Amino acid sequence: MFTGIIEAVGQVADIQMRDGDMRLYLRTGKLDLSDVKLGDSIAVNGVCLTAVELPGDGFIADVSRETLAHTRFEALKLGEAVNLEKALMPTSRLGGHLVSGHVDGVGEVVEREEDARSVRFTLRAPASLQRYIAAKGSITVDGVSLTVNSVEGDCFGLNIVPHTAQETIIDSYQSGRQVHLEVDLIARYLERLIQTPHTTEQPAADSGLSWQTLAENGFTQGR
Repeated sequence: MFTGIIEAVGQVADIQMRDGDMRLYLRTGKLDLSDVKLGDSIAVNGVCLTAVELPGDGFIADVSRETLAHTRFEALKLGEAVNLEKALMPTSRLGGHLVSGHVDGVGEVVEREEDARSVRFTLRAPASLQRYIAAKGSITVDGVSLTVNSVEGDCFGLNIVPHTAQETIIDSYQSGRQVHLEVDLIARYLERLIQTPHTTEQPAADSGLSWQTLAENGFTQGR
């Protein structure tokens, strides 16, 4: 698990394709690797990867064909900057929100606007994720925990404060950029609970949980 609070910006040092899979060598910059051991998880642009080698200035990880099919990793280039976060420890502060590191889909930057105080982005979400995105809810963009400011059709808006822009790769985004999206875990599990019918083998009492009940109590579905 992760928090969506980026700890360092790293760099792609090497890319090797092996029978349809990818092996990545990532230099980790200021990320403290003193407590990282082989087999530990590190999120790279929001994707949970396992460290299989620790050469000293970074780590090497394998990316499966399944992960490549659901991310933009095949478009990575040598020297490209990436967001990095080590796995959450039980004693860590949860500064963002609970993030699994399992990307739900790839979105696209539609528009960038900026002023002296912040940068505003409009992103388009794939159809499969739109129902999970709600105004003032949480979303992870390339591993960064962010608050959704607005939702309109298949697009949603984000405000990026200067600190986040400085400490992540978000400030480099331009229109057309593809980004990894992970929706809020709570939204996914809530939908599953509502849609799963009770089994005949083990009947359960009706909890009364439904979209109508939620709506009556102030909850809204993302469009």
